[in-house]
Amino acid sequence: MSSTLNLEDGEERPLLANQQVSQIASSAEGNAPPSAGPRDEGTFTKNLGALEAFAIVISIVIGSGVFTSPGSIDTNVQSPGSALVVWLIGGVLAWTGASTMVELGTAIPGEGGVQPYLQYIFGDVIGFLAAWTWVVALMPATLAILSIVFVESIYSAMGVTDQAAKIEHKLFSIVVLVVISVANSISTKASTRLNNFFVVTKFASIAAVVIAGIVVIILQSTDPDRDVGGGDWARKPWFGNREVTNPDGSKTDWNQLGEWEILGHYSAALYGALWAYSGWDKAIYISAELREPTRQLPLAINSAIPTIVLCFITANAAYYILLPWDVIATTDSVAVTAITRLLGRGFGIVAAVLICLVVAGSLLSNSFVAGRMAVAAANKNWLPRPFASVGHIGLKPRTEDESGSPGGDDATPSRTIRSGAPINSIMLSAILAALYILLGNFRALLTFNGLGEYSFFFLTVLGAIVLRFREPQLRRPYKPFILVPIVFAVVSGFVVIRGAFFAPILALVIVIVWVIGLGFYWARKRLAARQVD
Repeated sequence: MSSTLNLEDGEERPLLANQQVSQIASSAEGNAPPSAGPRDEGTFTKNLGALEAFAIVISIVIGSGVFTSPGSIDTNVQSPGSALVVWLIGGVLAWTGASTMVELGTAIPGEGGVQPYLQYIFGDVIGFLAAWTWVVALMPATLAILSIVFVESIYSAMGVTDQAAKIEHKLFSIVVLVVISVANSISTKASTRLNNFFVVTKFASIAAVVIAGIVVIILQSTDPDRDVGGGDWARKPWFGNREVTNPDGSKTDWNQLGEWEILGHYSAALYGALWAYSGWDKAIYISAELREPTRQLPLAINSAIPTIVLCFITANAAYYILLPWDVIATTDSVAVTAITRLLGRGFGIVAAVLICLVVAGSLLSNSFVAGRMAVAAANKNWLPRPFASVGHIGLKPRTEDESGSPGGDDATPSRTIRSGAPINSIMLSAILAALYILLGNFRALLTFNGLGEYSFFFLTVLGAIVLRFREPQLRRPYKPFILVPIVFAVVSGFVVIRGAFFAPILALVIVIVWVIGLGFYWARKRLAARQVD
């Protein structure tokens, strides 16, 4: 007889185990569909609403990608129209993945993103590996990438390039990381208020690009001979084959490529779009802090993702209006290039500043999420207990008595002063991210992050499909059509296999992280068993 999942003592649940006994008993007593278990009060205060969740998803997803990745997508497609279709497909895939995550997030209780879902479906070992990989690899790597991009944007605005490997550049990136980590350590409310400011900045940046494109259309429509914008948008077909100029100066003639080669190019373009959309899963990380998660989580996802898709497509359409088409494929700073070409260097610097604010918003939101991942793992006794602490540094919370408040022993019992933020876990993420900044580089970290993320995204969505058949009576407040998770599982599986094939060294690093994690897991489990004996 198989054992059941026990979240408190850490006993293993077998791979693809049956429903919990308590669920079966519950369903036998009444007609209501069984749930995945009681939702306890959790570590965090439920003080966030759908608007905050919407803002966090927007702030995480709309990062540097929409301003820097269009060139890498354009160089791998036949036409501007095809590029916009790739952006649309990437958005639809992000939406299918996010919808499946919402199904799991409203059906299975727990903090920490995909970790409780994988634990519930596949057992403790897979759940631990997900938590371990995110805490020690993926989230710190994400923070490192964003910190590097922030500093690189400042250098680019000053006309300085090729400095990313310099120690000064790396130290500046670490300073940015520390500032954002401190901001997130103040309190949950303070960080979400600051995050709302960054969301406004992101919409303003995209709106500026789109409005500039509309102005160019109006000016050229009223005066076709006026030299403003790129001009190609009015003279060339949006879906016709063209010769693409690559960053290295080489040319790609699509008429000379076979179907298999074209598929390879489109796969690379889609990979770039998926990177730009990365972060769509992050709303489930704060489901434990939503006041009404079963209502607010689907509302946040189903409003945020379509908004992001619309922003990305309109912004990229504007790039093709503002710039000559042979320029887009050769630049990694397409927004700054477009504004500089249209309005001059001064406005280009302003655009670079806005992009820095956009990246800072993503950095703030990802730091917000990173701390909560470590808290969830520590609550399972998978990490040392201090990382489960909220509102203070170290092992013991500071109280009013310790901070010098009057009253002494005769006063009312001391009250713990809490900021609401997982400070220890935020510090852990910042330290690991600083190491990645010192030891890594942007492109390697980007590939490393993508391989690790989509490995577990594939397993999570595959698990959601498994649950549809293994536990059909599980209460699912939100349940998308079965084709939704199937589409995402197929594509994410392809992305992982393709990424591992083209980056075997980084794939090996991910495997080494998992092996070390398994050793850490079994060591802690054996230590706990000895303490019990």
